[in-house]
Amino acid sequence: MHTWFLYVVRCADGTLYTGVTTDLTRRVAEHNAGRGARYTAGRRPVTLLAAWRFPDRGAAQRAEARFRRLPRARKLELAGQKLPFGGASFCHDECTPHAHAPFR
Repeated sequence: MHTWFLYVVRCADGTLYTGVTTDLTRRVAEHNAGRGARYTAGRRPVTLLAAWRFPDRGAAQRAEARFRRLPRARKLELAGQKLPFGGASFCHDECTPHAHAPFR
């Protein structure tokens, strides 16, 4: 069983990209090598802003879907916080302040 991460990277043009992975180091390297998402291929280099740990892929993907619907300002605010997505108000029942530690 793998730990899954929801991650946010800032592209060279200032835009944000969100994704899920089991290996943050590998995934960011893939984005920077042009082998990541099509979106980031032309916007290199990317820099990891924040990542949050989830127990499984489904939980990470559900959080990603909610995160993507947020306004940019809120995404940046959450990326700078110590608690995952500001606590349960974002993640609902899947995320508590102690369930996942932010990676920086």
